[in-house]
Formats: sequence, structure tokens, C-alpha cells
Amino acid sequence: MTVAALFLLCIAVLAAGYRVYGGLLARRFALDARADTPAHRFEDGNDYVPIPRWYLLGQHFSAISAAGPIVGPIQAAIHFGWLPALLWIVLGSVFIGAMHDFSALVGSVRHRAQSVAEIVREHMSQTAFVLFLAFVWLALVYVIVAFTNITAGAFVDALPLADGRSVSGGGVATSSLLYLLIGVAMGVALHRFRMPLWLATLVFVPLVGVAIWIGQSAPIELPAIVGEGREGVVRTWCWVILVYCAVASVVPMWALLQPRGYLGGFFLYGVLAASFVGILIGGPGGHDHVTYPAFLGFQSERLGSLYPFLFITVACGACSGFHGLVCSGTTSKQLDREPDAHVVGYGGMLLEAVVAVISLVCVMMLTVDAAEIRLDPNQIYALGIGRFVERFGVDRTLAVSFALLAFTTFVYDTLDVSTRLGRYVLQELLGWRSRAGAFAATAITVLAPALFVSASLTDAQGRPIAAWRVFWPIFGSSNQLLAGLTLLGITIWLRRTGRTRAAWLTGVPMVFMMVTTLWSLVLLLEKAWTRFSGGYGVDGPAIVALVLFVLALALVAEAARALRPRAA
Repeated sequence: MTVAALFLLCIAVLAAGYRVYGGLLARRFALDARADTPAHRFEDGNDYVPIPRWYLLGQHFSAISAAGPIVGPIQAAIHFGWLPALLWIVLGSVFIGAMHDFSALVGSVRHRAQSVAEIVREHMSQTAFVLFLAFVWLALVYVIVAFTNITAGAFVDALPLADGRSVSGGGVATSSLLYLLIGVAMGVALHRFRMPLWLATLVFVPLVGVAIWIGQSAPIELPAIVGEGREGVVRTWCWVILVYCAVASVVPMWALLQPRGYLGGFFLYGVLAASFVGILIGGPGGHDHVTYPAFLGFQSERLGSLYPFLFITVACGACSGFHGLVCSGTTSKQLDREPDAHVVGYGGMLLEAVVAVISLVCVMMLTVDAAEIRLDPNQIYALGIGRFVERFGVDRTLAVSFALLAFTTFVYDTLDVSTRLGRYVLQELLGWRSRAGAFAATAITVLAPALFVSASLTDAQGRPIAAWRVFWPIFGSSNQLLAGLTLLGITIWLRRTGRTRAAWLTGVPMVFMMVTTLWSLVLLLEKAWTRFSGGYGVDGPAIVALVLFVLALALVAEAARALRPRAA
């Protein structure tokens, strides 16, 4: 079977899911085009601004799409085969992931564009609200840890190409730095000098291409300030990236996040367009057949058993609790009409599923003994996307550099939002409303990941291992469990307001997500206990896994209490 035929089949299923199941959700939630959305009710020209649905879809898609639907699917395909990952991505996104995003968005709109945490407080309890925020903060810390470390590795390692050349990691770092500076310059031009957006687009978007070209000729080579050798350089880059996260968390939105996100959108759609056309064109002779095995077994030496670890490894490619934070944090404040939630909330997740399928394609075209299989997922992705871009006549080195910078750009989206949200959550929990409180909450939010990425980590055999590989299972578990807890809060709201049929549509996937992720935490804790009893000591991920497990059970108990019949 050709990759193109399989890819088109997936697109057809996702499109059918959008129309049929997405339409069913729209009816069950009784979306009302005449309802006064918070974007209109509280319009202030800043946070609450109604914008057209297709423009909002682009902004929302840029915010939720990051490295998750790239790293997770590639890992799952390599260790279990591409078919289980593909089935979970396509079916999971249609029936769980997109429904989760849609319901979180509608729930927020129906609650004055407040966060899911506020919905939990209103329909469960103040205790549940505090527990939910604590869980969210820990989950965000793990997002920052995983993506900071894998990006730092991309800035250090050279990526060899088949023709004997290589793409310098330091060159990607240079392009990345120039890209951020271009974003700042664009923000200043738009905000201070009132440059029209169309003119800024014509000026600054081509400059990103120049940054990619310059990067490979002027690579940044950092010394090993934090530690020694290669790992010391990676840790040093981790600290540099975390400093960026701290700055991005407190500077005005117009100065960095908004223009960088705007430029990042061009990367996102450029990668999608190049990949779509490249897959359909095919390789030499017009064909690219699937060569990687569809199924490799129910057990993986590195990841564990297919259930539950397939579902937490794929993570954002099929369902993401992080999306619920975006839906109820910024997107709900800009929704023009309730029916737009179908396009933005449900459709946005299906677009992310397309990104995940493209990531799988990068593995499908390999063989089990290919040298690329031993590379990091971001490198496998970059080489795959590079092949698609190369089919347009672009030089291979430049094509792969484009793909690596695109990956880094997606990570910046996640790091920016995660650090800022982590600051918001801590300020809410601790009551730090002042500017000094914002700086303190930011410092805590980045110092926690700094401790994790600075640690010397080993696998079960005592060999050094990249931090992101150790933390990815916990990241996947926390992210998927956050999705389950979000659905728990939405289901409680629907049940308590008499929308029983809609509650079934959120409740059944909620049970699946909760059981799957809690079971994964049990197995991770069992592994940690084995390491502890073998004399390896207690590691940080195990402690956090235990805390997440306890917080989740406490929230389930609060939900059960909220559903008890009230005394007359």
C-alpha cells in the first residue's frame, strides 16, 4: 500500500468524523447562534474580542499544535508499529480528543469564558478547584521539562544526511535565536510604529527564510557551563531556554508571544502544505510504499505494554489536556458565535491529528534496521519533512534546517503558553496579584523544571539517558489525565444542569481516559519501586507520579460528592 493512499484514507475518516460526530456534538450541546457570547458581552478590545471563526481557528491551531503530535506518534510507531498508533490517532481524536476540546470550549463559553478550574469550583467544590489547579501546575512543569530537553538536544547534535553532509545543531540554534529576534522586531514595528499587518508580513516572514539560510553558516557553540561533555552542553542550553521561558512569561504579549506566534503560524501551515503535497507526489517514480512493520507486538522493551503505554505515548496526537487550558483560557474569550465552536474546538483537534499522521508517515517510509530509527524523534521528523520539502527543488540541507526550525517553533508555542499559564496558576493558588508576585511565580515555575533537566538520569541498566525520555511517560500520563479530569468537570456540569444525553458523550470517554492514565501511573510507580528496592534510590519522576495519582483520586472523590443527591 502506498503512503499517499493511506494518508488520504485518514483524511477522509477525519473529515467524516468532523461532519457526523462533530455535528452530533453540536446538536447535543444545543449551540445557539443567537446567544450572546462572552466575546461580545465583555468586549474590551484586549482579552475579549470576537473574531471570525476561520481566523480564530488559525490562532487556536497555532496555540495547541506543538511537539507533542510529533514526538509521541513517532515513538509509538517505532516501538509498537505504525498501525496501533494510527488507529488511536484517527479514532481517538474523533471520539475523544476533538470532543474534549469542543466540550471544554463550549463549557467555558457557557461560564463567562472562565477556565475549566472555575467550572470545577462552581459545580464541585472549592477543594476540587484547588486540587485541579495544583494538578494543572504539575502537568505544565512536565510539559516544560520534556520540551526544553528535547529542544536543547536539537541545538547540540549534528544531523547527518544521506549524501554525507550534515545539519548543524548549532546552526539550528542560530536560526532559532534570529527567529525570536525577528519576532521582537515585528512586535515593535506593529505596536510602536503602527506598521500595517500586511506590510509587516511582507517584511518579516521572508526574514525567517534568511534566518534559516544564515544559521548553518554561523552556528552557535555553547561551552558546557552546567556539567561536562555533551550532557553539560545540553544542560546549559536547557538553562538558556528556561531563561527565555521566564522572560516570555512576563513581557507584554505584543512584544514577543503574539508576533512570534504569528510567524510560527506560517511555519505550521507551510509544513502542512509541503507535507500534504510531498506525500501525494511521492518519491522517485511517483511512489512511496509503506515499508515499516504495521505491528511489532504488545510489549516494548523501552515503553512497556501496549496498553496503557500506547495511549500516553501518543499523547497530544489523539487527545491533550493542555488543549482544554487553551480552549478555556484564550479561545473562549474570542468566540464570535456558539456554532463556531464546531469549527474551532472540534476542527482544531482534527488538524492536529493530521500533524500526527504526517509524523507517522516519516516512520512508515523507513525500515526496522534503518539508521534513522535510532535518532531522536525530532530528527526523524526533520529528515522526513526534509524529504517532502526537497521534492520542491529545495536543497536538502536547507530543507532539513527548515524542518528542524519548524519543530523548534512548535516547541516555543508550547513553552511560551505553558510558562505563562504556570505563572497564572501559582498566582491564583497563592494569591500573588502584584507584579512582584508575577516574577516570583515565574521563577518557581521555571526553577522546578531546571532541577529536573539538570539531574543525571540513567535507564534501568544504569546507562545515561536523555531527560525527555525519562519524563515523557509522566508527561503523557499527566497530560492525558488532565484531559480526563477536564472531562470529569464538564460531565459534572452537564449532569447537574440536566443535559444527560450530552453527559454520556463526555462521561464514557472520561472513564476510559481516567482508567488508562491512572493504570499507567500505577505501572510507572511499580517500576520506580523496583528501582528503589534494587538500590537505585527514589527519583523525582516517581515522586511526582505519586502526587499526580493522589490528586486525581481526590478529584474523583470530590466529583462523587458533588453528584450525591442534596438533602431536601
